[in-house]
Amino acid sequence: MADGPEVVNSIVLGGKSGQINLMRDRHVAFTLIAGLLILAGCAPLTIYHREGVAVTRMETDALSCEISTLQAVPVANQLRRDPPRYIPARRYCDANGQCYTRGGYYIPGEVYTVDVNADLRRRAEVQCMADKGYTRVTVPNCPANISSKVPVGATEVLPRLSPRSCAIRNRDKTWQIVTRVR
Repeated sequence: MADGPEVVNSIVLGGKSGQINLMRDRHVAFTLIAGLLILAGCAPLTIYHREGVAVTRMETDALSCEISTLQAVPVANQLRRDPPRYIPARRYCDANGQCYTRGGYYIPGEVYTVDVNADLRRRAEVQCMADKGYTRVTVPNCPANISSKVPVGATEVLPRLSPRSCAIRNRDKTWQIVTRVR
């Protein structure tokens, strides 16, 4: 009913805008996730740091703070919706000069979820770790020429950090902090 020789106001989804292509959407999702994982490996190492503390102790303290802040500041999801978009009417003409107008239509806004407590929970976790003596630090990745010269290993005790400190990420998700000599 939305297509015809006259301009018609319509709320019927036009074309394929309301259809889902599962194969294409899976491919897009897989590509997006793979890209994010690759980028995560390129990102600098961000950890809680307190010189001389065992990495296992830091991870235990971080988990403890994460659990306590989740209890104190629980997830509070809210459903939200983007505003709808109006696709205006279009005029089409064929080779014989016959013209018609396809009526405009609305595309409903996407529905998404927002955890309104996420920022407060993140700040509470940082405060909890600060109360235990930790500081949130970001250690840049080591250049390839340094990474190739250092024997494979994992940091077991958090070292003193300097401006020349850098991080090497291992395939097993562990990491090693080294300090460049020069």
